[in-house]
Amino acid sequence: MARVGLTTERLVRAGAEMADEIGFEQTTPSKLAQRFGVRTASLYSHVKNAHDLKTKIALLSLEELADRVSAAVAGRAGKDALIAFADAYRDYALEHPGRFTATQFRLSPEAAVASAGVRHAQMARAMLRQYDLTEPHQTHAVRLLGSVFSGFVGLETAGGFSHSAPDAQETWTEILNALDSLLRTWPATS
Repeated sequence: MARVGLTTERLVRAGAEMADEIGFEQTTPSKLAQRFGVRTASLYSHVKNAHDLKTKIALLSLEELADRVSAAVAGRAGKDALIAFADAYRDYALEHPGRFTATQFRLSPEAAVASAGVRHAQMARAMLRQYDLTEPHQTHAVRLLGSVFSGFVGLETAGGFSHSAPDAQETWTEILNALDSLLRTWPATS
């Protein structure tokens, strides 16, 4: 073990890279062990099992994405913040498709509460302040944005927009304009 310098952090980062290369679902302890030239059992002092490895990759990915979104929206408000938020999300998904998939991995309640997923919700709510939405409308809007961003980039990374016009970027811009308009005119009653 010491001869290859394995640590939990090194394994998780290598697992995240592998997820981007071959897909999150295909990333396993046995494939990771092969990459390091060790037996799978050698990894179990750092990760308990495949689920633990996937959880750790998900936590890393959520943290990376939260850091990226936070930097993108800093000092912005309203539509500018919405666009920066959305673009950071989409760019991360396109650059790291396996890690993006990992951000949607179902975490245990304990792991979810301690994860950067909480930061994602807080940043979305902060970005929505400019739109002056009250509860429960703000929660509905957070869910809408998450659904639209995840759905669009999921389809885009799967090649769903690569065979027809207009270009995906044009559609993305139209969607963000429509979301801004919707958020500015969100109905006051349920």
